[in-house]
Amino acid sequence: MSKPSIPKGTRDFGPEEVIKRNYIFDTIRSVFTKYAYQPIETPTMENLSTLTGKYGEEGDKLLFKVLNNGDFLAKANKEALGEMDSVKVVSSISKRGLRYDLTVPFARFVVMHQNDISFPFKRYQIQRVWRADRPQKGRYQEFYQCDVDVVGSNALMYEAELTQIYDEVFAALKIPVEIKLNNRKILAGIAEVAGITNQFVDMTVAIDKLDKVGMEGVKNELVNRGIGADAIAKIETVLAIKDLSQLKIQLADSETGLKGVEELEQVFDYLAVSGGVTNEVNFDITLARGLNYYTGCIFEVKAKNVQMGSIGGGGRYDDLTGVFGLKNVSGVGVSFGAERIYDVMQELELFPDSADASLQLLFIAFDAKAHAFAFNCLAKARKAGLNADLYPEPTKLKKQMKYANDRKAPYVVLIGGNEMESGLLSLKDMESGTQTTLAIDAIIEQLLKS
Repeated sequence: MSKPSIPKGTRDFGPEEVIKRNYIFDTIRSVFTKYAYQPIETPTMENLSTLTGKYGEEGDKLLFKVLNNGDFLAKANKEALGEMDSVKVVSSISKRGLRYDLTVPFARFVVMHQNDISFPFKRYQIQRVWRADRPQKGRYQEFYQCDVDVVGSNALMYEAELTQIYDEVFAALKIPVEIKLNNRKILAGIAEVAGITNQFVDMTVAIDKLDKVGMEGVKNELVNRGIGADAIAKIETVLAIKDLSQLKIQLADSETGLKGVEELEQVFDYLAVSGGVTNEVNFDITLARGLNYYTGCIFEVKAKNVQMGSIGGGGRYDDLTGVFGLKNVSGVGVSFGAERIYDVMQELELFPDSADASLQLLFIAFDAKAHAFAFNCLAKARKAGLNADLYPEPTKLKKQMKYANDRKAPYVVLIGGNEMESGLLSLKDMESGTQTTLAIDAIIEQLLKS
């Protein structure tokens, strides 16, 4: 019999890990709620017609496809099978796929429920997504995304608000970050002044790899995508600009590019009048975000003091609902990479001790009568709101204490005949080793205050 295993790019999570992950989710959710966003959920599977063509050629390759029910080969494209044409074969045997992100399903949701929601519609969503990516540090095939979006408004106030949400969440998690902003209209302007408007996507896909391959790698990618030397030289010149005022000069011949600069300036103006932010917020012209549906401001968040890819990203998408039949509904949103945030917090030791506090009090009994008495005390402790437990049998004290240590119980109550008779129970502080005798009500009161 082969050893049990799980698919590559997926992980099991033990109790301690789940508690820490919930700490992240609860922190994020509390900020979403504070900014008046509402929760929704969408199915794990979507129709492939919903997903394909929304993420660019790179993204479409990473979609997990789900085989049709029953004898899926009965309706397979026999000609494609004979020619070993996997693309045509898949389209005939698979109509559904696992969601790649939460934004496209959200756009589909908005279109289907447009008569039931009020615009602007502010939603948040915390669910799993799947990508057939090569697993590596900080990159998994199954992971959670925590998305927050608003649709039905062009107001740049929301770009500033989402920046504030990023800032507030990471400040609460005590992760020092850099929040990067750019605008896809600026990138379109670069393509326009470089004379390659029809190769805009090729350019952005290449630029999006800058952090990984450097400028030389980007130039090689542009060459491989058929972009000429003069255009590449122009792109390189513009990408070196760090200041929005200087960028206006380079994009003077592009109305679209200048509109992108103007939009970013407004976002920074909103942030300034709001009193600023805790973390660093910078314009980064090299930020491209490879997803095709972004049309305006784009975001990316990088953690400081740790080697890790982006831990957040997003942007405005003016045309996304249009592909599902609802025109002229602009949206903007950002996503938190929960898996990478967890890894960053682990590496930087940022989780509070309270994040491990799944058990506050463990009862230990010396014999059967004491065990029944302890069960009654356990019920009182739980009713009062303590996370409490009782070792399931009155076995050897050494075994029960080992369990208490394994569970990292901060306090243990020891109950035997003397404790039952007097009503004063032995409370042991597992960290200091000190032991006191108190009535059960006094123990509960003390632990609730600690």
